[in-house]
Amino acid sequence: MSNCVKYTVNFDDANQHIYTIELAIPAHSEQQLTLTLPSWLPGSYMIRDFAKNIVTISSTDDIKISPVDKQSWHVITAGQACIITYQVYALDESVRTAFLDQHRAFFNGTSVFISVVEMQSLPHQVELEAPAFAPEWLVATGLPRMTGTEKYQFGQFIAIDYHHLIDCPFEITDFDHIEFNVAGVNHHFILSGKHYADMPRLARDVTKLCLHHMDLFAHQGDNTPPFSEYWFLTNILPNGFGGLEHKNSTALLCSTFDFPNVNQPDQTSSNYQTLLSLVSHEYFHAWNVCRIKPKAFIPYQLDQESYTTQLWAYEGITSYYDDFSLYRTGLITFEQYLELLSKTMSRVNRGAGQTKQDLLQSSFYTWTKFYQQGSDAQNNIVSYYTKGSLVALWLDLTLRTHTNNQYSLDDVMRQLWQQYGRVNIGTEADSVINIVNQLIGQDISEPFNQLLSAKLTVPLQSLFEKVGISEQKIASDVNNPLKQQTNPNQNYVGLTPKACDFGVKVLSIAQDSPAELAGVSAGDQLIAIDKLVVSMNNYTSVIDNLSVETSYSIDLIRQGQLVTKTLTVRPSGLELTKLNVKDNSLVKIWQQ
Repeated sequence: MSNCVKYTVNFDDANQHIYTIELAIPAHSEQQLTLTLPSWLPGSYMIRDFAKNIVTISSTDDIKISPVDKQSWHVITAGQACIITYQVYALDESVRTAFLDQHRAFFNGTSVFISVVEMQSLPHQVELEAPAFAPEWLVATGLPRMTGTEKYQFGQFIAIDYHHLIDCPFEITDFDHIEFNVAGVNHHFILSGKHYADMPRLARDVTKLCLHHMDLFAHQGDNTPPFSEYWFLTNILPNGFGGLEHKNSTALLCSTFDFPNVNQPDQTSSNYQTLLSLVSHEYFHAWNVCRIKPKAFIPYQLDQESYTTQLWAYEGITSYYDDFSLYRTGLITFEQYLELLSKTMSRVNRGAGQTKQDLLQSSFYTWTKFYQQGSDAQNNIVSYYTKGSLVALWLDLTLRTHTNNQYSLDDVMRQLWQQYGRVNIGTEADSVINIVNQLIGQDISEPFNQLLSAKLTVPLQSLFEKVGISEQKIASDVNNPLKQQTNPNQNYVGLTPKACDFGVKVLSIAQDSPAELAGVSAGDQLIAIDKLVVSMNNYTSVIDNLSVETSYSIDLIRQGQLVTKTLTVRPSGLELTKLNVKDNSLVKIWQQ
């Protein structure tokens, strides 16, 4: 193709973790062009300054390249075709940027493909040069292959424009893969790294989730998804977790033992539940945020922050459906779903953050307060994922109980897809509630807006009663706040410990806890309690043997100095939420 922007990607400097890329610019009518690299990528709302990883940039045609700012350059071309060569350092194993060594390559286009601003609407071609040092490597990507390039092979790929290009990450290594068809659409599950997965079962379970989401957004019986193929690009690390959505793929990060065990065909471990929830979450995003999206994101402005107060809907609603869909597809029982929901409610309600930040603020300040969390996070911010999911639950139960189960949140999502996503119109702040009001036949905007703007707990108890669910408070384990306390005499301190060479490291302090009242700070190194040296091995035992409402000395190392404080422990309080089925006939309202 002559009238396209072309990138040639070379892997020969894998030992240095460097991609060498040639950017071929076609002849044009401009005297000067602007080159730039995004500073963030859709779905991960933080300025990451990808251009900081540009090692060198030059032109093979002796064209002068002048820096404009931290991520942009001017090139004076006089309309002539030219080639720009640059190198990108890549040693980030997350799903957000780029990685390269002798065993694996992965990249998002936002990290490696410098754009020609004046040509972003042109087709963009990518050629991957197969590295001689890794003849066994395969290629997985949602980017369309050009004629002559076989699936999983190196070769040439084509995007309709620059934004299409950077929406398709690449996973390149000697990976395992399994393909399965869902409603006529081919799906690919890629597994890079050591695993023992029961892959046929994984395919069966993921098929159920994909079909559920297709059916949820279906219009007049047509559940055809808005993509012709889909790719789950999964990197497996000893302790990995994460995901990033794209229009026809997702980059996943998980752990070695998060998969179904071939020796336990009838069991679903908690780790596997977590993986299925992650898969469900990212696949749901193919509709909700990749296509249905806030007006502020159309188009994405990737050189600076794009502010919106609507992320509670995009991540919160998606977070509600990720676990609920596991129940709906029969992958977990309803009791198991209630256990997951109980943990979400406990996570939101036990912290002080929701008394200081509302959901609109949480969405708006995601660029700093959420994506750059400090040790104060549990006390000062609330997650638009978790609390947003509780608002989604409130909406779902409100719709079901007000309409005698004629409508649910499913109907809201279908209308959002038809009215906004399919036609690429951005949602406004009132788009969700306007649809809800129409379905219910009355205006509930006031209580709904109160949920978004008030620094209060989401009121779910009365709704639970209408669908046969009881809610109770139970004591939490002091070392695992989302786990029920098994020792009735367990004491409470309110600090989160982490192993270190000597003593324990204090990661965070709960507001109004005994540790905060004693003057303990995040970052302290706790070395002794009541003159007894502590470590992660004996920390819990020491705490549990102290008498409540009695003062004890604690010794800390802070900034290289020994500090002594006085600690008074308390009994563990009732902090966890536990949901139970109270009326099986009523709960069917929710289960349908």
